[in-house]
Amino acid sequence: MTEHHTHTHDDHTHEHEHDHGHDHGHDHGHTHDHTHTHVHLNERKTRWVVFLTFATMIVEILFGFYTNSMALLADGWHMSTHAFALGLAWLAYYLSRKYSNHNAFSFSGAKLLALSGYTSAIVLVIIAVWMAVEAVNRLLNPLPIKFEEAIFVASIGLLVNAASALLLHHDKSHSDHNIRAAYLHVLADGLTSVTAIIALAGGMIWNLYSLDAYSGIISSLIITKWSFDLIRNSGRDLIDFSKK
Repeated sequence: MTEHHTHTHDDHTHEHEHDHGHDHGHDHGHTHDHTHTHVHLNERKTRWVVFLTFATMIVEILFGFYTNSMALLADGWHMSTHAFALGLAWLAYYLSRKYSNHNAFSFSGAKLLALSGYTSAIVLVIIAVWMAVEAVNRLLNPLPIKFEEAIFVASIGLLVNAASALLLHHDKSHSDHNIRAAYLHVLADGLTSVTAIIALAGGMIWNLYSLDAYSGIISSLIITKWSFDLIRNSGRDLIDFSKK
């Protein structure tokens, strides 16, 4: 009678340990699948934003030259480098998904995403410097601007940026440096579109061509600040920096 009781107790313990191990493995697998799903979703969102940004960039650059608007031209060139940087973000997600479980590669998806974010931030700094230099040149050598056409195209750019920001919006728990960098690029584009519209409207009303150039300078300063924040955060992950 005692032996039967002991055997039953052991079986119960074994089943409990087995169930606990199974549940733990299931939870771990569920967490992994959940994370993988969000990374794949971020990849698809980024791809759509690349297409939207590239199309808008072409329109803004062409009309920037046509209207002689520094604000619109800066926004267009700004978008062109963003299309490149967002393309890098998309490529990072693609490579991370394709090679993360590949036997031939020792691969860290998190490192690649941080590297892409770091690279994007450096590109942003270069854009900001170019914008500031070109804006100062326009202050010294103003050109006549076709205000109405420039405002119309800048407004289209702002709508595209708003749509892209909604696509890339993410919870902090599901974010990485890559999606954060892409989101920052879109916000930076939105900022230049807003300042361009304000400057162009003011220039048209008061006949002040200098407002067009000042919008480029203001945008460059704010974008530089955002870029250095991203460089610091993604760089910390790249070198595994942590406080002791």
